[in-house]
Amino acid sequence: MPEKPDLDRYPELAERWNRRNFIKSAAAGTALMALGGAFVRLAADDLTKAARAATRPDGRSKLPPGQRVLEFLRPMGGDAGDGKSETFKLRVHGLVKHPFEVDYDNLLKLPQVEKIADVHCVTGWSMLDGKWKGVQIKKLAEVAEIKPEARFVILEAANGFTANIPLKEAFADNALITYRLNGKPFALDHGAPVRGLIPDLYFWKSSKWLTGVKFVKDDQPGFWETRGYHNHADPWKEERYG
Repeated sequence: MPEKPDLDRYPELAERWNRRNFIKSAAAGTALMALGGAFVRLAADDLTKAARAATRPDGRSKLPPGQRVLEFLRPMGGDAGDGKSETFKLRVHGLVKHPFEVDYDNLLKLPQVEKIADVHCVTGWSMLDGKWKGVQIKKLAEVAEIKPEARFVILEAANGFTANIPLKEAFADNALITYRLNGKPFALDHGAPVRGLIPDLYFWKSSKWLTGVKFVKDDQPGFWETRGYHNHADPWKEERYG
């Protein structure tokens, strides 16, 4: 770096010197940002590699094929509800003996659980080890007294969206009606105030802006399933499209 001129003696050089230093600082900052970006990419690649090497208790890879790890949920769009807990209503109905409806406060009075679960988006990203809080879908079935002929759950959401789930996945311990992720409420673009969580199926099955849980006998393909996406949606089988 050139020696700094005597700016007291040559004040006419001050503007040029300051401009030079600003440009050098900006360039250094850009390099640092680029280095930071490389570090973030390396960290994400390392997380993906580690997840592919890990196994779940059921023997499957922690990361399904074709997926990469992200640290946070990515907004995926959709026709949002109003996002307000004050207006939230959840209807539990269909093949049950005692259909009921709960508002947000009464949902929180039902038995609560916290579960660590991964989610996998059909577009190829996964978020691992989130801590989700809410009510198990099987608990709602127990309260409503599900009828023995029920075989599927339909998650109903704002503006007519639905997703169909077999009871096997819907009654898993970590299948929830959820309102917290890592201790924080959901942002509107992630389904506030309440969304579904079906971790062992692609993430579109975890309906956002939830309004209802319906138990049915016959399968009823939902919004995405009738538009070319796979009816079952197992990430480990890469059941992306029908």
